[in-house]
Amino acid sequence: MDISINTPALLFPAISLVMLAYTNRFLALSNRVRSLHDKYVENQTNNKTIHAQIKSIRYRLKLIKHMQTLGVITFIACIFCIFFVYINEMLAANIFFAISLIAFTISLIISLIEVQLSNKAIELQLSDIEGLENPGMIEYIKSKF
Repeated sequence: MDISINTPALLFPAISLVMLAYTNRFLALSNRVRSLHDKYVENQTNNKTIHAQIKSIRYRLKLIKHMQTLGVITFIACIFCIFFVYINEMLAANIFFAISLIAFTISLIISLIEVQLSNKAIELQLSDIEGLENPGMIEYIKSKF
């Protein structure tokens, strides 16, 4: 398959938007860490919910670090791909384009996992406040009608 300079360049806006989303998720988590830290220092209690949230946040921060790393690798691989297309080395260009697609795909998969963990963390917070169990989708729909 022959690719032009435009082919990897098409990924730049998508990568930029995804990296912005990853950064926003990181900033939201860092704010949550600060608030949990303050709550923990004020209460000095052995609250299991706070400990579970901290454990979840640590894991989610690691995931975000990997997501961002793979996003940067995607950028770099796209730049190399454009360079190799420019100097007419199509084999190397195709390899770097494949690397960028694979890194971007893995980054999005990790992002999906992080979003799922984020939802579980919110459910944990709600269960602590309201004492509710997490209803399944069918039970939720039945309760609305």
